[in-house]
Amino acid sequence: MAGSESGLKVKDWNGHSGRVLDTVGGIDVIECTGCGFKHIVPIPSDEKLKSYYAEGFVQERPLYIEKLEEDLEWWNTVYDDRYGFLEGRLPEGRRRVLDIGCGLGHFLNRGSERGWQTLGIEPSRQSSAHAQSLGLEVENTTFDAFDLKGELLDAIHFSEVLEHIADPVCFLDKTKGLLAADGVICAVVPNDYSPVQKVLREKKDFKPYWVSPSQHINYFSFDSLAALLDRSGFKVIEKTAMFPMGFFLLMGDDYVSDGPLGRQCHAKRKSLDIMLSEPGLADFKKEMYLLMARHSIGREMVVYAEKK
Repeated sequence: MAGSESGLKVKDWNGHSGRVLDTVGGIDVIECTGCGFKHIVPIPSDEKLKSYYAEGFVQERPLYIEKLEEDLEWWNTVYDDRYGFLEGRLPEGRRRVLDIGCGLGHFLNRGSERGWQTLGIEPSRQSSAHAQSLGLEVENTTFDAFDLKGELLDAIHFSEVLEHIADPVCFLDKTKGLLAADGVICAVVPNDYSPVQKVLREKKDFKPYWVSPSQHINYFSFDSLAALLDRSGFKVIEKTAMFPMGFFLLMGDDYVSDGPLGRQCHAKRKSLDIMLSEPGLADFKKEMYLLMARHSIGREMVVYAEKK
């Protein structure tokens, strides 16, 4: 059912209600008043999502594994930053981590190299097999079917996962139950409907290229993610960001409509991050991304939180 609020279209669907921000492929993105964050309606069924992420997600990306392998040097600098933060918060010897949606296993592999006890969950058959080939303990299953064996976890990492989840509240409730009392989570999600995207839309006539209803259900901001974590029993302890790819669009490099140009822009981002990881620049890099997060800038948000 649709209504109006100050002239704006309002959508009601199965208990979710909010003004419609965009419609892509017949799917609406609403600013849901009940959830406190933006998401699509209708929300896909669990059965449809499980089938897609078990087989379809990787098959739709024929160069998925090759591109991630090509990016591994850069990813390791990203992972080192995350492990460095976790190691700074946890007592020495507390190094048991779960990666939900671990993909090819590179985050876990980096953790193993740093002395962590690692465990992964990955619904994609192909990706989990690759991770297992690295000698990692990875289960080919969904999070709702996962049963933790052994002690509670010191850290839980989920990167580019929460935007795909039909029920983030249920997901975070289970996450909290697996975490030790003083454990830490690292949640990474796209920063959508951001200030950069707003300027691109208003000044450069960009369509909402970040809306991908076939994959992304939820669309978070720093504030809405922090509020969701707070309601779910977590205390946010740090917010940082990843490089704002939208800056290339602001400068006139339209990688959205030019795939090869997008890869070139990504290569420049990688090179910058790698160079900024050098000892003389690493502190600046850390402060730069913390500052961006304070202004809601960055293509991805990286939020750390502990159990209340």
